[in-house]
Amino acid sequence: MKYSYFPGCSLKGLGRAYEESLLPVMKHLGVELQELNDWNCCGATAYMAVDEGKACVLAARNLALAEQNGGHQLLAPCSACYMVLNKTQHYCQDYPQMKETVDRALASVNLKYSGHSTVRHPLDVLINDVGLEAIRQKVVRPLKGLKIAPYYGCQIVRPYATFDDQFNPVTMDKLLQALGAEVVRYPLKTKCCGGSLTGTLPDAGIRMVYILLNEARKRGADCLATVCPLCQFNLDGYHAQLRSQYGDAVLIPTLYFSQLMGLAFGLPEEELGLKRAAIPFRWRPAAPVAKAGASVAVA
Repeated sequence: MKYSYFPGCSLKGLGRAYEESLLPVMKHLGVELQELNDWNCCGATAYMAVDEGKACVLAARNLALAEQNGGHQLLAPCSACYMVLNKTQHYCQDYPQMKETVDRALASVNLKYSGHSTVRHPLDVLINDVGLEAIRQKVVRPLKGLKIAPYYGCQIVRPYATFDDQFNPVTMDKLLQALGAEVVRYPLKTKCCGGSLTGTLPDAGIRMVYILLNEARKRGADCLATVCPLCQFNLDGYHAQLRSQYGDAVLIPTLYFSQLMGLAFGLPEEELGLKRAAIPFRWRPAAPVAKAGASVAVA
């Protein structure tokens, strides 16, 4: 299985732990990711709010590059990138005037977007292409006894629910269960984390972060699993402000689902970006599970 890979800005910056864990996990599963050559920022949701036409052109350039390089399936792990690239596809399909704007701009740099590329999320690929059984076969350190609240955020299923339910997504739940974890029922799994409000309207943003973390604590979760770099940043990085505002830091770690996969697969912890988090994750795994025909050394 081979896919073009669009890391986006976050996975090369504050969200690099996502890339650091996702790439070895995918390789371990036999999924080949070819980073898109000369990719550019998707503009995220902010640019869409300023100028939809220019924002669509910016995102469409990446779709055109994917088609040019023969990678009609473009993997976009970042929630904002995934949503914006999806939105651009829909705008070009549904609004002829927008398609004309995009075509004219791309033609000026000798690019063309035909609409044939498909934007995929890692959860979609893992569940529907790799398959849960193949993932279970790779588990050598089951996440047994670990209670995880799956947090999807608001962007990978809204406004386009291309591979999961808009209101009750379950792909990450199934994935975590395949890793041996106990999935905590978490009704706020698609509630917004506040996004950039933590930097623009901090009182409102911090309140939204507190609600999510406090609910996970009330549900008995040992950690949250997320798919979004901004969500991870918000849920991980504002505990001092939470303590100041609410007298309560709610010290629950927030990990990328790919980091949990790497742990369950027995990949080296130092290669999964775990030390980048503000709130450390501590878990004592059971002894490795020996697969048929293999011997496992237990330290």
